[in-house]
This record gives sequence, C-alpha cells and structure tokens, in this order.
Amino acid sequence: MVKFYKMHSLGNDFMVLDAVTEACSLTEDQIPQWADRNEGIGFDQLLIIAPPQQPDADFHYQIFNADGSESEQCGNGTRCVALLARQLNLSAKKQLIWHSKGGRIHTRLLADRNPIVIETMLPAPSLDPDDVPFVSAAATNTDRLTVDGIEVEVTAVSTGNPHGVVLVDNVSNLDVATLGRQLSTHSAFPYQANIGFCQVVDRGFIRLRVYERGVGETRACGTGASAAVVAAHSRGLVNEKVKVSLPGGKLRIHWSGPGQPITMAGGATLVYTGEVDLKE
Repeated sequence: MVKFYKMHSLGNDFMVLDAVTEACSLTEDQIPQWADRNEGIGFDQLLIIAPPQQPDADFHYQIFNADGSESEQCGNGTRCVALLARQLNLSAKKQLIWHSKGGRIHTRLLADRNPIVIETMLPAPSLDPDDVPFVSAAATNTDRLTVDGIEVEVTAVSTGNPHGVVLVDNVSNLDVATLGRQLSTHSAFPYQANIGFCQVVDRGFIRLRVYERGVGETRACGTGASAAVVAAHSRGLVNEKVKVSLPGGKLRIHWSGPGQPITMAGGATLVYTGEVDLKE
C-alpha cells in the first residue's frame, strides 16, 4: 500500500503521490480507474513528486490527466506539490525549483498564513505557433477555426503546455463541454490543447472557463489563466496585473510582456490522505 494525498487549488483537484520517500510504479490503466469520480478516488490530474533529475532542481514532478495522458505543466498542481513538500518535510525551503515535462518552474511560499498563498513563476510564454504547436493558414498564433460550420477565432499560447484562448462576450452561457472538446481536438492542434473561454470585464479583471484536454471542464486551470492573460495582454485589452475569476475561485496573474516570465499567486489545500494498492 502507498499513501496518497487528495489536494485541490480553487477546486482543480489532484491525487498526489510522494515518490521521494516511497517507490511508485504505476500501470497504464490505473490512472483512469483512480480518476473515476463514481468508482475511484476522483480527480482532474495525478501528480507525482520525485527526486530531481536536473542539477538545478529541488524536485522533479509528473502530471497525468484523468485519461492517463501525461501533461507538460500544471500551475495549480505546482502550488499543491509545493505545499505538500513543505507539510511532509521534504524540504524546509520556502522557494523551490521544480522540473516537469514542460520545463522548469519556481514556487515560493509567500507567508505562513491561513489561507496559505503560494506564488508560482512560469517560464516566459510563447506566441510562436511552432512552440504550441498550432497549425494556421497564415502561420500565426491566431486563426479562425471551423467547428460545426461555425468559425471561432482562437489565439494559441504555450505556457509550458498548449492552450487556445477564445475571447467571448459572456462565459456564463457557453457549452464549454462541447465547444471545448471540438476545439481541443481540432487538427490545428496536433497534440490537442487546453481551451480557455475568456471574458474581459475590464483592464484588471477577466472571467474564464477552461476545457482541459484529457479531463474536460475544470473548476480552475493555472496555466489556462496565464494563457488567457497573455492572449488578452498581447491585444492590448488588459494591464500587466490581472485578477482572473474561474468557477473555483480567483487567481492573480502578472505578465509584463514578451520574453518575461508569468507570476501566478493563489492557494492550495490538503483535503485528506488515504492509501492505494499499486498492485491492483
């Protein structure tokens, strides 16, 4: 039996395994079984904290979607593993460097307060369609994609994983499950993408709903919030500092422009612990 930790950040929920102190060897079909909200543990992503594989890192971590596919990056998940590393005494440092499939990410515990706030620094985003990747007729990161005979303008952004951002007048009345899935699996995204539907309320505030590839609509998505701010900022619609309201709560995002990293601040919560048999 191996201990697991059920965590969430703004309702974006995770099953977390500590592979630093316990060996974790998973089979291909275990993740979807555990992710099942009726017959399993239930979560958006599985996160695994592991010893560092890079000399400049404190930890390596892996992210798996509910369908078992591996993701490159997860902003909300990184705050959760940073909190857990602290609570399990895996590190006493308030600032940590993590490496994942999507590259390096920094976390910083802002204060030992309740609720806990953790700042995450993502690498500079890319609007280069080749980095997403995104296939467009004009070889740009913005194009009109056709789904069910309707054209939808999508801006592609890489924040360590692929995102498509759609600007809308009102996020409340959208069929995110259907339109998100259609855009996520569109041929313009060779490896699929997370799709964010972004409503700019004013220059410092946006509302957002995100369809995550391999999962569906989630209550929050940190890299999706970052991608939405980047897309809106690149069009001159928002300031450098933006509050992003998602169904699960709010994130604070700061991006000062091309070539600069993204800073995200929000909470993380340990809900409960349990045990799972990796041999089943």
